[in-house]
Amino acid sequence: MPRWFNTAGPCKADIHYMLPPTVRLPNLERLIAQQNYFVIHAPRQTGKTTAMLALAQQLTSGGTYTAVMVSTEVGAPFSHDPATAELAILDAWRASSQLDLPDELHLRGNWHHAQPGRRIQAALQSWAQASPRSLVLFIDEIDSLQDEALISILRQLRDGYPVRPQNFPVSVGLIGLRDVRDYKVASGGSETVAVDGFPGISKLLNPKGDRLNTASPFNIKARSLTLRDFTITEVSELYQQHTDDTGQVFTPQAIETAFDLTQGQPWLVNALAKEIVEEMVTDTTVDITAEHIHAAKEVLIKRQDTHLDSLAERLREPRVKAIIQPILAGLELGDIPNDDIQFLIDLGLCKMDPLGGLAIANPIYREVLPRVLTVTPMASLPQIAPSWLTPSGELNTDALLQAFLAFWRHHGEPLLGSTAYHEIAPHLVMMAFLHRVVNGGGTLEREYAIGRDRMDLCLKYGNVTLGIELKAWRDKRGDPMESGIEQLDSYLARLGVNFGWLVIFDLRKKALPIEERLHSQVITTKSGCSITVVRA
Repeated sequence: MPRWFNTAGPCKADIHYMLPPTVRLPNLERLIAQQNYFVIHAPRQTGKTTAMLALAQQLTSGGTYTAVMVSTEVGAPFSHDPATAELAILDAWRASSQLDLPDELHLRGNWHHAQPGRRIQAALQSWAQASPRSLVLFIDEIDSLQDEALISILRQLRDGYPVRPQNFPVSVGLIGLRDVRDYKVASGGSETVAVDGFPGISKLLNPKGDRLNTASPFNIKARSLTLRDFTITEVSELYQQHTDDTGQVFTPQAIETAFDLTQGQPWLVNALAKEIVEEMVTDTTVDITAEHIHAAKEVLIKRQDTHLDSLAERLREPRVKAIIQPILAGLELGDIPNDDIQFLIDLGLCKMDPLGGLAIANPIYREVLPRVLTVTPMASLPQIAPSWLTPSGELNTDALLQAFLAFWRHHGEPLLGSTAYHEIAPHLVMMAFLHRVVNGGGTLEREYAIGRDRMDLCLKYGNVTLGIELKAWRDKRGDPMESGIEQLDSYLARLGVNFGWLVIFDLRKKALPIEERLHSQVITTKSGCSITVVRA
């Protein structure tokens, strides 16, 4: 049977290329032997479910444990109705036990006699007592639950914890996107999440009322753990499986490029390869090169598959915006709570750079974020005739500059309100304009990071490479032209070109009207580069 690269749901060894599923897990068997409860949290499509299913099968086949992976997802529609959520969840758990466990280890019994709010606890107590082995439960999609149903289940697990292992699961793992303190709860004060017998619940609510902001309902956890990304060696091993099956080779440069672009993020690693071998290079006698990897990256970004789309949706969340906006603008983070930084790291959106500072997790995400944020400005753009092209279809940068100045004079400021990221609104509107340019057959690449106080753009169209630096002149800051010229000079040297644009957006409250400040001038740097300075 042929095997494929998987980008949807748990991997199956008979039809998917996959690494040993538990190799990236922390030492969970030791935690289980110590009768601990724990949390595994990692971004979507990183292999959590595949790994925990394999671990459950491994533990059960060892003969010591009744270990099973279950889910709470069927209870999600009933987050405000814990009694109904309990019944739906327990019915799903019984089905899972019947499918995944030997007959003598199934979840049985009638838990309907228990009071609502105690059925999960009663069922697990009965299961643990009846099982000839210690019961281990991995609860997947735990953070698909919210509000009363979530609080109820966490409370029941905590209440049963002291009587393990004879009368309750010896070990429980909560599996989801977030750590416990980031589980969602409703806004509106204590009455929206009140549960009888759980005093002080209102104190658990974030002031905005959107998350627990504490581990208290599950303060029995011993550890909160995550699942790491692939190493470059593991990317090579995964791609080698395709070579072993088909004979089609991923060149060393292709493997290195795939790792550089993805930083080992499992979905991205699989998605790049899947796009190439199934759509771009179906002839298995043709080697896969770094150029194929780059082309597949562009396809994924433009197509906005579910994984990238769900990532982009996060940009609307205020606590995400508060961090991503200054990163895009090259500013310092300011007074950001540690929990919010950790939240973005847990989501897989950001990482701590080894050289210091918070950074976007990988180059593909770094490209996706500004592209997503320019969608609305692009939709708001007026029709613009491509006056920047020569009769032979080549890019004329002088004509492009005049087109941009005309566009900004008439449409720039009104379009600044088309994005919620106000600090970088001019950057986003300009990128939207440049996307209109490159849609005819070019590319637009971006570089940005915390503390750089700029965003660098590289527009490539045919044989033309145009380096552009965007800077903002803010209140209580000096004119950024001098530093901008120095920085752009260095950027152009890296690009291997001798001309570029420095665009300075005047965001000061007392800035001159657009008609008076919008102009350009050409400056020659000490290194001989020709820089067009645009005041906008």
